[in-house]
Amino acid sequence: MTAPLTPIDRTALLEGLVISAHAAGKAIWDIYNSAFDVTVKADASPVTLADTAAEAIILADLARLAPLIPVVAEEEAAAGRIPDVGRQFFVVDPLDGTKEFVQRRGDFTVNIALIEDGHPTLGVVYAPAKDRMFAGDVTAKIAWTLEVSPDSALSTASARRPLAVRTPPSEGLTAVASKSHNTPQTDAYLAAYTILDRVSVGSSLKFCLVAAGEADLYPRLSPTCEWDTGAGHAVLAAAGGKVLALDATPLLYGKPNFFNPGFLAAGPLDPIAATPFMD
Repeated sequence: MTAPLTPIDRTALLEGLVISAHAAGKAIWDIYNSAFDVTVKADASPVTLADTAAEAIILADLARLAPLIPVVAEEEAAAGRIPDVGRQFFVVDPLDGTKEFVQRRGDFTVNIALIEDGHPTLGVVYAPAKDRMFAGDVTAKIAWTLEVSPDSALSTASARRPLAVRTPPSEGLTAVASKSHNTPQTDAYLAAYTILDRVSVGSSLKFCLVAAGEADLYPRLSPTCEWDTGAGHAVLAAAGGKVLALDATPLLYGKPNFFNPGFLAAGPLDPIAATPFMD
């Protein structure tokens, strides 16, 4: 018999994730504005004190908010500490866009998501250098954004603005693409569409641009991990969008090694499968 989901108060949990992401963003921001060292992990990606400090804050908060739900976090996973997961777990990327952080560009984010039965259902993305918080509850179909700096108190709910995807303009699409991971396959894929504008931003902010109705399509044809995508996926889905695997089926979570070969994120349009472009 399949174990039931751990009961949660979704509204209270999402509020807790927002508070945690903001606190982690504050820790990141303080380090960003100081001298910091950069080390390289086994996969050749950079890591800083900001990654580990933010993750420690989030893990402590999740242990208090939802102690029965396992957490898959990037730096814990890099150290080989990966819990067994079932129908319900968190994915955490405490600092998505570490390359942007190291190069002192502002496109880095804090990401926390709840996965249930293979789908992100709650998600928070916070960009401390942009003073922007994004949150979504897919079950309630509620997504919002808030302007808040790392050094400010979180505002009341009345300051939140709803997010909703847009109908793609008839004259052409706005596509968002990675600053650090663009590929010839991505260029070939986008050539299949009428692209009016192409925006290059880093980290999970790309999902948020689509969720905010500022872009229509975000293809990522190179690998990521589930903690990279879960929070942005949840925000976009809550705003009425979708995230698909490269074969245009729903992108699911809890895969072996929490590995995403690639994905297609969009608003109302149905993206064409990217698999023909991968050869």
